[in-house]
Amino acid sequence: MTARPSSLVLALLVWPACPGAAAPPELARAEATAAGEVARAGATAAETIAARERPATITARERPATVAVLDLGATETGERAAGRLAKLLAGAAGETKVSVLNRGLARAAARGVGYAGSLNLTLVEARDLGAAVGCDFYVTGDAQTVRRSSSERAVYFEAYATLFVVGTRTGRLVRWSRPAVEADAPERAEAALLALLDEEAARLLASVAEARALEAGGTPSRPPADSGVTDGAGDSGDSDDSGGAGEEVLDLTSGESFKGLREPAPFSRLRPAYTDAASRAEAEATVDVVAEIGADGRVRGVRVVRWAGFGLDEEVAATVRRMNFRPATLDGEPRTARVLLRYNFRRPQPAAR
Repeated sequence: MTARPSSLVLALLVWPACPGAAAPPELARAEATAAGEVARAGATAAETIAARERPATITARERPATVAVLDLGATETGERAAGRLAKLLAGAAGETKVSVLNRGLARAAARGVGYAGSLNLTLVEARDLGAAVGCDFYVTGDAQTVRRSSSERAVYFEAYATLFVVGTRTGRLVRWSRPAVEADAPERAEAALLALLDEEAARLLASVAEARALEAGGTPSRPPADSGVTDGAGDSGDSDDSGGAGEEVLDLTSGESFKGLREPAPFSRLRPAYTDAASRAEAEATVDVVAEIGADGRVRGVRVVRWAGFGLDEEVAATVRRMNFRPATLDGEPRTARVLLRYNFRRPQPAAR
């Protein structure tokens, strides 16, 4: 049986065909209801379109920072240390604004661009690596358990983990640390090292938060001098006291040639110290800094562009600031110039007996 249309529907179909007739009360109420629904639907559609066109209000600082844990060397200790660190960071993700990337995918992406574990990158290399992995920050380093001996102890084992936290946006070394444990057996040394990673994970997350706030223009608290944190505005040497507005600076790092140029030269060459942390790590690395030298020969700014960690970056920056230069001249006139300075660090050789 076919259902009969209601009287309201029949009225809606028939009434327009009767010119001059008054609309039934039911029809008037239905038309008013329909008009209201159309108006509300139009307003909702307009709000939807406006929302789509409205710029996103979630800032980079508000969204979770993505962190990737790359390889910590090719040893079994390195594999276990990297896995534990990634697990600790992922476990803390709910309490902090951090999202940890899948470690397998992150490692594959790093290897895909030829990264072999270097801990001595330029800012450009560091940025490119982070971009390839697809993260805001990444952890790389080296972890091993090694057999040692000394005059005090015949044989013992040291387990250590060198951890570098790098920011993708800037390419800077955000933090470095090297927890190490000694024991009479390799298993005990490694177990103690893995236990230390709980505290290291918390410090790592704090350093990411500090760096994130700095990138977003915030005012993070200044880390302690011995924290291994590179905050980009002092400890790492990234200061800039450039000349006044409008002053032309000769950029001698650009590869451009200047006719009539005499490059700046130091009156005395100071040598940065090989730090105790670098000595314990037996680190060999190169630190590059870009220094701006004023027309008066004074160093106006220093920026680390290839980092090495272990306090070497800070030592180089501090040494360069103490130097006085014969300024650059162009056609005999003193000029402010920007130059690249390179310092190579090698392990001191033991004294011959």
